[in-house]
Amino acid sequence: MKLKKIAALLLASSMALSATACGGKSDEKASKNDQGGSNNASSTDSKDQGGKAAEAGEKLVVWTLAQDLEQFGQRYQDKTGVEVETVVIAPDDYATKVQTALMGGEKEPDIIVGEPQMLEDMYDNGFFADLNEYGAQDYADQIVDYVWKVGQDSEGIQRAISYQITPAGIYYRRDIAKEVFGTDDPEEVGKLFQDYPTILTTAETLKKAGFRIFASDAEMNYFSGDSAWVVDGKLNVAQARKDYMDLAIDLYQKDLTAYANQWSTPWYQGMAGEVPILTADIQNYADDSVNVWDADQFADATKDMEKTQIFAYGLPSWGVLTLRDNVKETSGKWGVCSGPSYGFGGGTYIGISSNSERKDRAWDFIKFCTLNEETANWWIEASEGDTVSLKSVLEQHKDDGNAVYGGEKLYSFWLEQAKGIDYSKVTRYDKVIGDAWGQAISSIKTGQATKEDALNNFYDVVQSTYPEIQIER
Repeated sequence: MKLKKIAALLLASSMALSATACGGKSDEKASKNDQGGSNNASSTDSKDQGGKAAEAGEKLVVWTLAQDLEQFGQRYQDKTGVEVETVVIAPDDYATKVQTALMGGEKEPDIIVGEPQMLEDMYDNGFFADLNEYGAQDYADQIVDYVWKVGQDSEGIQRAISYQITPAGIYYRRDIAKEVFGTDDPEEVGKLFQDYPTILTTAETLKKAGFRIFASDAEMNYFSGDSAWVVDGKLNVAQARKDYMDLAIDLYQKDLTAYANQWSTPWYQGMAGEVPILTADIQNYADDSVNVWDADQFADATKDMEKTQIFAYGLPSWGVLTLRDNVKETSGKWGVCSGPSYGFGGGTYIGISSNSERKDRAWDFIKFCTLNEETANWWIEASEGDTVSLKSVLEQHKDDGNAVYGGEKLYSFWLEQAKGIDYSKVTRYDKVIGDAWGQAISSIKTGQATKEDALNNFYDVVQSTYPEIQIER
């Protein structure tokens, strides 16, 4: 039963991971930054924190869902002489391949990865080796706290470490903020998103001014998990969850967004400027007259529709990379502020396969990726803005301004947001229950079900999937 659950969880996370995994730049880009990137660690530090020279014939095999590790693997190979074979596995196949290899006793891969919601089951199934045996706890104070805790199993044993932090924030248009609200200051704009009722008011004000608050009605999803879904074995539907549901329904039914779906063509286009206001039927695919996944067809099909500009997006810190690639002429007009609660999304956690026969070398690779200042500084340059988890490097870059965001000091902002993340609110049940909650919201907002029926269906799904959870309807 447990193996079925982990496969389901890994597969369920695949779409989110393909979107959240940081956009790896080409080898050419990495090479250019290798020549000109920052280097704030001494050679002694680099050796202590990963990067020891290879012995003849040494090799590592890395299995990953994030293309980032192709670049990390190449850099490690260049620095140490160790051959690194990095296999980027399609999200739909990842669960099956990892489970089959490890449960079948395969000695490779040496390095495996997981996202936060995958990890608890992966730990329980014994997939990750004990990093404490290699002295991991000696580095506990060097990594942002919540990231370090995510990498621990239920007994506090360190199993994985991530090279990045992924706290959530609101990405907003400074020029629209000034026009409608008279200020573009992140602290003041943050007040417009301080809670769900306020967000609804903000949306209505923007609509009256000719704008839309969001491209989609799902932008607050990363902030909706400010409580655990399961507490002491009982399903916990907190008031904040209900408030989020009401907001999503109101945004949809009151025509307060551009009716784009996240990750679709118009959703991305809203970052660069004007987009058409679609319809509810188009968003929920009842009307297939617009192909929202093909840019050319989309432009032609929507040329006569009313246009608007999008005020904000709700995304984790890796959204900096998403906007970087899509803002075009709006570059410099963006800012980032806090949302209605602390949240985070994604993150690639690296560990040693429990079956690996190269564990010492694999540990050196993990240190190189996560604990080496030189590597962290290189990654900031190579990724053009990813937010690393190594505290010392975040401190070094705390005053760095990001030109896309009007010179805002984003590393300081993300580090402050990360301090508010409470990982104890994350459970192994989150993906399945969260998806069922999202389905309930969708059925209510589109009129497919009454709120009462949708909630009963939600409870039924949770009960049938996790009969061990107590449910009070």
